[in-house]
Amino acid sequence: MTSIHRFARLLLVLVAATIAVGAHAQAYPHRPIRLVVADSAGGAPDQLARLVAQQMAELLGQPMIVDNRAGAGGALGADVVAKSPPDGYTLLMTTTAIYAILPNLRKDLPYDPVRDFVPIGRIATASNVLVINDALPVQNVAGLVRYAKERPGAMNYASAGVGTPAHLAGEMLNLLADIKVVHVPYKGAAPALLDVIAGNAQYIITSPIAAGAHMNAGRVRAIATTGSERNPALPDLPTVADALPGYEITQSWGIVAPAGTPDDIVKRVGDELGKALANAEVRDKILKTGAVPTGNDSPPAFAGFMAKERTRLGDVIARSKIELKD
Repeated sequence: MTSIHRFARLLLVLVAATIAVGAHAQAYPHRPIRLVVADSAGGAPDQLARLVAQQMAELLGQPMIVDNRAGAGGALGADVVAKSPPDGYTLLMTTTAIYAILPNLRKDLPYDPVRDFVPIGRIATASNVLVINDALPVQNVAGLVRYAKERPGAMNYASAGVGTPAHLAGEMLNLLADIKVVHVPYKGAAPALLDVIAGNAQYIITSPIAAGAHMNAGRVRAIATTGSERNPALPDLPTVADALPGYEITQSWGIVAPAGTPDDIVKRVGDELGKALANAEVRDKILKTGAVPTGNDSPPAFAGFMAKERTRLGDVIARSKIELKD
């Protein structure tokens, strides 16, 4: 074989390799994508995930399947994704509990919120809503506090699980109001709300996304929201802070991928998430849940936001001396 023939053969190999690499890069996604939701069906993460997944599936050209993995306050689902191949086919609907609360409450987490994930983009933010069993004879936060003070240890509040925002919100209320209401954790917001409706728990502080349908149907009664200002989607409701100055907790949701996921895949998913959130119908549906769509943060912006929330809520947890005892 002459040197010219060897050069030509080498050139053909290089061209073929370049074409193969290009074809591989263009191939994503070539099969369905799994979006893990670390909450039960019907909860806030689940509802938001299904809103954006349908639109993103059309943009990506492949089904996006929502996979509910409730348990351990979100740690179970997060662990599933942290241990999944970093190929863009398993993503996580991350939550305030997963990236900010649990890391401050548990030293034995099976995942690291920074090391094990790469951020893709934030979806929405919402102040929580305090909803009570409709038969409870109170009209506002001050009335609820008085009622609880008269029955120390006899009332229950529900949460979506140990270490979730609803748990933290309930303990903050106990501490700031100086009341003793027993925490009852569930595997997700949906079953927790059902027990508030049934009267087995007297209230829950959860997202308006999870509680909205029950509020609209009159099955539970909303008496306050938990942000520093009134929720624009629920303008008639006062804030908990109106009765208990200093009380504030909100929730945010977004999408992350396993650490090591290629940059081009992260960018592709992020771009399509941004397009989904720019869709007027999707934005309108998110706003109707009581959440505010963010317009999709860039990965660095989302990473910075999560870091600030970890610090802020960690400070609240430390000052309130909240511990996992369940």
